[in-house]
Amino acid sequence: MLAVVIPTLNAASGLPATLESLAVGQGQIGEIVVADGGSSDGTQAVAEAGGARVIEASRGRGSQLRAGAAATTASRLLFLHADSRLGRDWPDALREDGRAGWFRLRLDDPEPGARRVERLANWRARRFGLPYGDQGLVLPRALYHEVGGYRDMPLMEDVDLVRRIGRRRLVELDAEALTSAARYRRDGYWRRPLRNLACLSLFLAGMAPERLLRLYE
Repeated sequence: MLAVVIPTLNAASGLPATLESLAVGQGQIGEIVVADGGSSDGTQAVAEAGGARVIEASRGRGSQLRAGAAATTASRLLFLHADSRLGRDWPDALREDGRAGWFRLRLDDPEPGARRVERLANWRARRFGLPYGDQGLVLPRALYHEVGGYRDMPLMEDVDLVRRIGRRRLVELDAEALTSAARYRRDGYWRRPLRNLACLSLFLAGMAPERLLRLYE
């Protein structure tokens, strides 16, 4: 069975669609846990209405993902952002070969800039084994524990985990994660990817996530 872990912070508007996208996999999902970092917009009530179990966690995506995983027992884990919805064929794309899998990124915006971001993100994941959290991540619990799971990091927790998993144990799944483009529309389809690339480069060069967070924000 599969345990789904969703970190949230004031995600009431987008969470229903995320939970609805999981409905086609009900036969494979044993539990859905929303790890909330202190929402004030009714996120917890929305999550419970959508069939999820809510736990409270220290704010920070790494901390929330770690707490959410610890609150589950299923043999496989699916980590999904609260503004990402999986395509209807996602259950058929899951693999049972002991590796971790990520979904192809698609943004909910018809702008050409969104297509450029998608291509670059999916290429980065294939070429370097660096899928981001908005592409989802599915892996056996045994592998998750083997590499140490998510760390209590305020930023780059997704990159930190997949680097420990290693490229050879990461595979592209034949399904999409449709993710909100709101941040790109707000910050720009050139500016935000360049800032993300700068943060990634500095992290790989050894800069502490706490310092990176100030730059990112």
